[in-house]
Amino acid sequence: MQVHRSIENLPLFKNAVITIGSFDGVHLGHQKIIAALCDEAKKVNGETVIITFHPHPRKIVQPDKPLQLLNTLDEKIWLLENAGIGHLIVVPFTQEFSEQSADDYIEHFLIRNFGPACIIIGYDHRFGKGRTGNYKLLEKRAAEFNYRLVEIPQHLLNEIEVSSTKIRTAILESDVATANRLLGYSFFFEGEVVQGDKLGRTLGYPTANLLYTDADKIHLGHGVYAVYADVIGERKKGMMSIGTRPTLNKSEEKVEVNLFDFDQIIYGETMRVTVEHFLRGQEKYPSLDVMVEQLHKDKGKSLRLL
Repeated sequence: MQVHRSIENLPLFKNAVITIGSFDGVHLGHQKIIAALCDEAKKVNGETVIITFHPHPRKIVQPDKPLQLLNTLDEKIWLLENAGIGHLIVVPFTQEFSEQSADDYIEHFLIRNFGPACIIIGYDHRFGKGRTGNYKLLEKRAAEFNYRLVEIPQHLLNEIEVSSTKIRTAILESDVATANRLLGYSFFFEGEVVQGDKLGRTLGYPTANLLYTDADKIHLGHGVYAVYADVIGERKKGMMSIGTRPTLNKSEEKVEVNLFDFDQIIYGETMRVTVEHFLRGQEKYPSLDVMVEQLHKDKGKSLRLL
């Protein structure tokens, strides 16, 4: 997959079949659109092109509204590449871009840059200043610019919206099983390994303390999880705790990953954590010894599940 991070110097696409959207999560619903995109491209011996925007348009038009994205941009790129897309266009979304008229959006953005043979879009898609552009306008100008318009069925758009909401809710509520089923893959995130208080090492369970690499990425709910971790070119089994560490009477949220059979100094490295199973909720123990007994059980359960 070729990734184009601007609309300058784009290649001349051959019979481009395009679709436009955030594709946040690239979940099973999105994958149906991708399958339709690939099918249409085969019909015309053309190239598949997905157009997305970065930063997320809401950061520009509603800057005070927090985001809880299922994917960072790099994660989205990785998932779309695995889906077999030919080209991903990451359009820098600016205030100026948001203020172009709907007709300019069609003529000077879509047609000039992509020369599409086919546009696959939802009936509720809006574009241009004041969101005045819609499917009907694209339909009206199809003959003029010689592209075919394919509508994404309403039921599929509804499925995508419902699935996205369910996935976000599941992640926030630590329901990993539901989230992973609806995503079609295991939820993952990345964090930078930072210095901690090193208590885990004294207890026989050294942990990598993680700082999320993207502030807009959705956070898992508190609890203990069985995970895989990718760091410095290795994949390791492990368990992760997210929470405030009530046994230690702490209030700050910490993300801590204990890697099994691993004993290297990795401060400053980026770790990708793939979350496979929820083990239990956060608990307060009467002593550190009791907590360590529970950690033994958590490790045993993680190894069985992984």
